[in-house]
Amino acid sequence: MVEQLPQSPFTRLAQLLGDTKLGQSPIQMALGEPQHPQPDFVVRVLSEHAEGFGRYPPIQGPEVLRQAIARWLDRRYGLSGAATAGAHILPLSGTREGLFLAPQILGKRSGQTERPSILIPNPFYQCYSAAAFAAGYEPVYVNATRETGFLPEIDALPEALLVRTAAIYLCSPSNPEGAAADEAYWRRLFALADSHDFVVLADECYAEIYDHVPPVGALEARYRQTGSLERALSFHSLSKRSSLPGLRSGFVAGDPGLIGKFRAYRNVVGPALPLPIAHASAAVWDDEAHVQANRLLYSQKFELAQSILGNRFRFYRPAGGFFLWLDVGDGVAATERLWREAGVRVLPGAYLAQDTVTGNPGASYIRVALVNDFATTQEALRRLAQTLS
Repeated sequence: MVEQLPQSPFTRLAQLLGDTKLGQSPIQMALGEPQHPQPDFVVRVLSEHAEGFGRYPPIQGPEVLRQAIARWLDRRYGLSGAATAGAHILPLSGTREGLFLAPQILGKRSGQTERPSILIPNPFYQCYSAAAFAAGYEPVYVNATRETGFLPEIDALPEALLVRTAAIYLCSPSNPEGAAADEAYWRRLFALADSHDFVVLADECYAEIYDHVPPVGALEARYRQTGSLERALSFHSLSKRSSLPGLRSGFVAGDPGLIGKFRAYRNVVGPALPLPIAHASAAVWDDEAHVQANRLLYSQKFELAQSILGNRFRFYRPAGGFFLWLDVGDGVAATERLWREAGVRVLPGAYLAQDTVTGNPGASYIRVALVNDFATTQEALRRLAQTLS
């Protein structure tokens, strides 16, 4: 199985750039690691509950955390209590763990003789394909291009593929393009899931970083559609929302039957969230002030990018997330040149996508993470525009 896994885009980037001598001081814009201030109360809460490091935590997390998550889901998505702390929510040690384990709880599809598939948007987060391979599914890549609004064109999926589909990953807002599924899109996707008996795995870790309009969530759309959360699993994280990637704290919520299987599976193979981290996470989910401040900082940097880049590289302001997805003609060549001449480290779009019969949908792009402070971002974008124009 290991031989089938895609190589990490950051390993490929390190191989591409190697020991290149730089013309200017380096600026890191390849990694989506938020550099904004952390909520100032986190260290205090960790300290107050430090004795919890001496206890094994429950796999389902403490009630205080699950209740905080349930309150947040109600505030953010108007679920009116449909996602309960006991049956619908499971804390995770970051979303990557949950996204990887999810296919392993889906089980066998009765009467199916062909190898089951998992649909993956292309470009994509590499964890998705690793998860499919590990669970014995065939990863099927569905291109998400400018022509499809940077979301998979689900209405064009062939019936022969749909009948053997066990699940689909959908990142909204998407990484790297920043496209957000609207309610109509979610409803069409869930209608397909209902008619073909598959599960929607919604990666929504960028859901709280948006430009103007809060993106519609998978659970929100499903609840409005059916009054239930059936066939939906939504993954959220504090890494992006709250600039806490080192806390390794997230959750999965949705279909109670699937959450029950998830809980039982993780009780055997998964790490439980340490109690001090769980208490700090509860406090962070309950606080919105730092999230609003965070969004404002990203909005200011997108305005800065627009003023510097204009319409070059087919620039657009994404609906969500903190990446620029710039069409530079040849993403690998542009990445190497930016590093060598300008000291700006970005990620080639091709490294985030799978080659298909129609080519690599990320080949002409670079992904630029606007995670640094304003002044550093300004200098990096100035260098980028000057070097590639």
